[in-house]
Amino acid sequence: MTRVTFMDRRPAFAGGGDSPRAMLDQCLDRIAKRDGEVRAFVTVNADGARAAADAATARYRAGKPLSPIDGMPVALKDIFETVDMPTTFGSPIFKDWRGGRDSAVAFALRQAGAVLIGKTVTTEFAASFAGPTRNPHDLERTPGGSSSGSAAAVGDGMVPVAIGSQVVGSVLRPASFCGVIGLKPTYGALNKGGICDAYSQNCVGTLSNSLADAYAVCHEIAMRVGGDPGFAPFRGGPEPALPRAPLTLGVLETGGWHMADAEAKRQFMALLARLIGEGTQIVDRRASARIERLEHAIVDARDVSSRINAWEGLWPFAELQQRHGDQFSESYRERMRIAASMTPDDYVAMLTRRDAMRAAYDELAGQVDAVVTLSAPGPAPQGLKSTGNPVFNAVATALRVPAISLPLLQVDGMPVGFQLIGFAGGEAALSAYAQYFIDLK
Repeated sequence: MTRVTFMDRRPAFAGGGDSPRAMLDQCLDRIAKRDGEVRAFVTVNADGARAAADAATARYRAGKPLSPIDGMPVALKDIFETVDMPTTFGSPIFKDWRGGRDSAVAFALRQAGAVLIGKTVTTEFAASFAGPTRNPHDLERTPGGSSSGSAAAVGDGMVPVAIGSQVVGSVLRPASFCGVIGLKPTYGALNKGGICDAYSQNCVGTLSNSLADAYAVCHEIAMRVGGDPGFAPFRGGPEPALPRAPLTLGVLETGGWHMADAEAKRQFMALLARLIGEGTQIVDRRASARIERLEHAIVDARDVSSRINAWEGLWPFAELQQRHGDQFSESYRERMRIAASMTPDDYVAMLTRRDAMRAAYDELAGQVDAVVTLSAPGPAPQGLKSTGNPVFNAVATALRVPAISLPLLQVDGMPVGFQLIGFAGGEAALSAYAQYFIDLK
């Protein structure tokens, strides 16, 4: 599979040996060749992208690039509003809809000189009803969701970076299934103005083939539009930290360990054994009372998250359902039925459960450098009707802490992610450990 990255090509732009336009043309060629099968894109703005890439090329030759990501081809999940492309939110209700503005992320990327190449397929309202996208490693398998097209586009070599979002597992799981790096920053670290919802767990993330590309994008967005109001912007820095071995790692089984693929678990444990051989201390629920308490607290993180999200979706989705109910999928109507069955007290109870998870996790601060688990129960499932099980991803999302899925494992020729979870605001340290794992592998 072709691997497209940006930061390693950028040094050649100033001298004219390479250019943003040449890189864009390669991306567009790949899209033309493969997207009929992979179906990662819902819209490709080739003319707009060429104009932006030509402007970036001219800036490099004049020695005046706007930023380190000037000229980078980037795809946006189709929940981020863009002034020059429709935003459909994965729903027929919004076919050809234009909001007449750029989302915060799109605005920031344009200000930094990035080339917005198109919009990628998302599941319906970034939830569970799958779109048409296929896994680039096996077209008969799901790419995951809800950032389906973003992960598939990067995994197939169509773009170096695509923007996604995650409410339960929508960045980390597709990254695992498509064999790319998924970065879910600390909650609120990237401004999510101009997307389709305001869930209390939703955060903007990236799909990429390199940590350097991911961190550069997140940094440049944060520099221009910050994070969500009231939250600290992304603090990972403009580039990943130098590789550093963790002294102590916690291991989480989560509620998904019993259903995980046996070979995925074997490879996960084999990687931990290598880390032990390199001097890292590994602690799990059998060695740490704190981790045991945390495991009990997070065992139903997926279900707690789903109920919180259902209640928080009463508006605007209940209102939309009144007017366009026949255009909602059955899975989304079921989500609305769950929300309608809940009371404010039920919602508060779920928030209390989530707070307990965070309190248990906070006890690990200073005890471990990070925690690790699988990114998914196994390789991408066969078929396109399901986006896979987010049981391993709900934990970091509910905790509102940063997490990275690294494509370090492989089962039956298909990628499986190794998930690294840090502490709030700790993206810099997390990148040092992530790069260490990549180099070790």
